[in-house]
Amino acid sequence: MAKPVRLFKVSFLNQGRVYELYARRVGASAVLGFTEIADLEFEQGGLVVDPTEERLRDEFRDTRVLHLPMHAVLRIEEVERRGPLAIRDATTGEKIMYFPQPSPRNA
Repeated sequence: MAKPVRLFKVSFLNQGRVYELYARRVGASAVLGFTEIADLEFEQGGLVVDPTEERLRDEFRDTRVLHLPMHAVLRIEEVERRGPLAIRDATTGEKIMYFPQPSPRNA
């Protein structure tokens, strides 16, 4: 029987915002005082595009491993299934919505 793949929801502070990402690997980093987050999970396309997911995918596109300072990590949860990604305001907790910006037209 195949071993089930573990999935973690990681919430951390980043520049006054709380990022919520999903990852397959979480552990102690080789860098003292940091937590290692690897194998980030993003949706594999579809008809409906979530602008927040697109923003996070673009920000972490080339990231193999995140080394987060331990004091920035708010919560790590092992979950059954993946939910929506989010960026929240750190003080109010309200979800920050990103909308696609039109590209400037050459006039």
